[in-house]
Amino acid sequence: MARAQAVRPRRKLTQQPGFWGFLFICPWLFGFLVFTAGPMLTSLYLSFQKYDLVTIKPVGFENYRRLFVDDPLFWKALKNTLFYAIVSVPLGIVSSLAIALLLNQNVRGIKLYRTCFYLPSLVPSVAAALVWQWVFNSDNGILNTILGLVGIPGPQWLQDERATPWAFAIMSLWSVGGARMVIFLAGLQGIPDSYYEAARIDGAGTWRCFRSVTLPMLSPVMFFNLVLGVIGSFQIFTAAFVMTAGGPNNSSLYYALYLFRNAFEYFKLGKASAMAWVLFCILLVLTFLQFRVSRRWVYYEGGDK
Repeated sequence: MARAQAVRPRRKLTQQPGFWGFLFICPWLFGFLVFTAGPMLTSLYLSFQKYDLVTIKPVGFENYRRLFVDDPLFWKALKNTLFYAIVSVPLGIVSSLAIALLLNQNVRGIKLYRTCFYLPSLVPSVAAALVWQWVFNSDNGILNTILGLVGIPGPQWLQDERATPWAFAIMSLWSVGGARMVIFLAGLQGIPDSYYEAARIDGAGTWRCFRSVTLPMLSPVMFFNLVLGVIGSFQIFTAAFVMTAGGPNNSSLYYALYLFRNAFEYFKLGKASAMAWVLFCILLVLTFLQFRVSRRWVYYEGGDK
């Protein structure tokens, strides 16, 4: 006699494995497809078209060829952006770490100090640009006034093409007390006190503790801020748009500003899309190189990552 096989009852749809997880991420998936993946694929398609909001015509790689061969302003904008990144990113990381070290002290009113240093990062970027436009005023700006008190003639910060790139690098210090400082502060508070105690028992002083304990333990945080800092520096736009509009003599024509002009002033949306994908590739390569180099200097407490 054949043994009757037990028939398993079919599960309801709501009892299927992963049903509720998939249901809850559906809004995110919809937003990602509509507002991220969709526009990215559209811009990739447009980068091979000649598109001016009225007509669209396939041109192959002509937009890319014109960027690299026939457009000197493309290289000027890329050079300006590279200079800004090379100067502002290390300056911002060092300054943010210095402020975090000061705010990591156990003194009275430290929460108030942390709040005061963080507040400037909450100022809207347009308002901050207008404030710095006054700071860099060559006639009665606060920066040239301070330099004049010590006998140093202040330059024409926003009118001299040699001084303008440095003005924007100095302006980048406005946000050193923001997210980077908070991340460094969290990293400092995550270092066990036992490490410092062991170092002091071995005779290490303040500088040796900082160099042999603090910096290695903070290296993952520094790497994180470095990656985000490089990506953010290539996206500088608002300050240049508000303060100088790319001048003088295109000395503050940054990559994002030139991309904006091609898209919404010259209506060369195909060329602007090509610029966007060139920027994507540049940041992808730079991020990859940073990850490769990080193996030599980033220390992870739990082992290599």
